[in-house]
Amino acid sequence: MSNDKVIIAGGGIGGLTLGLTLHQIGIPFVVLETWSEMRPLGVGINIQPNAVRELFDLGLTADILDTIGVPVKEWALVGLNGREVYAEARGLDAGYNWPQYAVHRGELHMLLYRTLIERAGKDSVLLDAKVNGYVKQQSGEVRVLVSKGNGSKFQASGRLLIGADGIHSAVRAQMHPDQPPIHWGGAIMWRGTVKAKPLRTESSFIGLGTDKHRMVIYPISAPDVNGLSLINWIAEVTVDSSEGWQQEGWFREVQLKEFAHHFDDFVYDWLNVPEMLQAADCAYENPMIDRDPVASWVDGPVALMGDAAHAMYPTGSNGASQSIIDARIIGARLLDHGISKDALIAYDAELCEPISQLVLRNRGAGPFGLLNLVAERCGGIFDEIDEVISERERKDFMAKYKQAAGFAIENLNSSPPTIQI
Repeated sequence: MSNDKVIIAGGGIGGLTLGLTLHQIGIPFVVLETWSEMRPLGVGINIQPNAVRELFDLGLTADILDTIGVPVKEWALVGLNGREVYAEARGLDAGYNWPQYAVHRGELHMLLYRTLIERAGKDSVLLDAKVNGYVKQQSGEVRVLVSKGNGSKFQASGRLLIGADGIHSAVRAQMHPDQPPIHWGGAIMWRGTVKAKPLRTESSFIGLGTDKHRMVIYPISAPDVNGLSLINWIAEVTVDSSEGWQQEGWFREVQLKEFAHHFDDFVYDWLNVPEMLQAADCAYENPMIDRDPVASWVDGPVALMGDAAHAMYPTGSNGASQSIIDARIIGARLLDHGISKDALIAYDAELCEPISQLVLRNRGAGPFGLLNLVAERCGGIFDEIDEVISERERKDFMAKYKQAAGFAIENLNSSPPTIQI
């Protein structure tokens, strides 16, 4: 394999976005993906306006994103008694120059894959190619160690290696061999989808309950002729984690009877959670996990991005968004410094520290920390929320989170494009 390329380890959302970015700016690359076939895995995710801006700049505009998701109109937190704690407009309705999108993760992934193949050719993504490690060369380049599903191995040389190979990253494991194991703080999530009428608005993101016992509900499709959308739901309970995760693996399909009883009391005049769960199309269990931050994402001609760099709790709906941002920042720094380790150093200096702090902020409940405060002060049950936590305190809390996550509206709307071409 030619050694003038940027080698991208991993063909997930971050890796494919980086491929599209490098194609856009004329830098040769190849994506090495472990799976022998791309498949639309996962359920719903949110893409924040700062990341949607980057997708728009890649030509994936609203008419395209509307085919895989829906613009979010509202973000709302609701207490255990079904009463509103906090609500705000989102995306265009909030005054952003770009929408926020709720999409099916698998459909976004496949859209990025199809688009990359259409633009850069089928050879731009090599399937059945698992990156196991790397060797830095005296020339400054990098040799990448790759294996196939049948056990055979080969090597690829390139100018740079970008590890976009997820939370179980082999690139990160080599870069930081003494890193602690995957961190689980006790939260278990069950995810699925159901056909139902959207709640509050035709596209509201709702967090309901407390920081340790909650539902998250939002549509990932526009209403059909019968007024029904595909609704993404997440049921979450925090348990004792002192003995660690006891299941084999981190993701499995489950039966509703294994967890639905935790939410028998979530019945309100506007929502019946037990009925919603009984109508669900599917249910998957996984623990809420992340990794402790590391001091650097760079080792010479090698860098980490996405979950390989900063796997984070999904409490802020910005894991996928940040991987898109990573890709665009890497592209911008390559334009500034050339295809060199200097570009990676600049990327690391810009993002590693603030995003590491975001990982820790999300571990502390992220924007759902408001529900934590309410639970501490009144157990999640209240008549008037202003008597529990003032409107000013609620707004300040959310403003600080948006600033940390990179989508404070004033900063984002006034900032120049990440890549100017």
